[in-house]
Amino acid sequence: MSDVTSPSPSDAHARPTPLELRRISPAEIEIAWSDGATLRYRAALLRDKCPCATCRERRRGEQEKRDSAAGERPLKLPVLSAAEAKPLAIERVRPVGHYAYNIALSDGHDSGIFPLELLREIGQHGP
Repeated sequence: MSDVTSPSPSDAHARPTPLELRRISPAEIEIAWSDGATLRYRAALLRDKCPCATCRERRRGEQEKRDSAAGERPLKLPVLSAAEAKPLAIERVRPVGHYAYNIALSDGHDSGIFPLELLREIGQHGP
């Protein structure tokens, strides 16, 4: 006898899956999910929540700077590249297996692989 159990048919439908992906504007997409939810994703939000190693390290470094500068008055202004100064757009969305999407942005960032669970978490309900 085995301790491993097979998932029941109801378990297979427990996690919503994307049914349709639509471009709303150059900077926004919408995903219709199997549970009836329709969620929108803006380019800026996707860039801020990108789970790739480079972005995680950048966010960690920014947090460390904020923590070390607590009580100080930072006067430095960031310098933006030409790509960063342009409005951010979603260039491409490709499925990665049955578990994620690779989303490429107009600032050249294309290494973000967004698991479906993350997309559900960060999605914003449309109008």
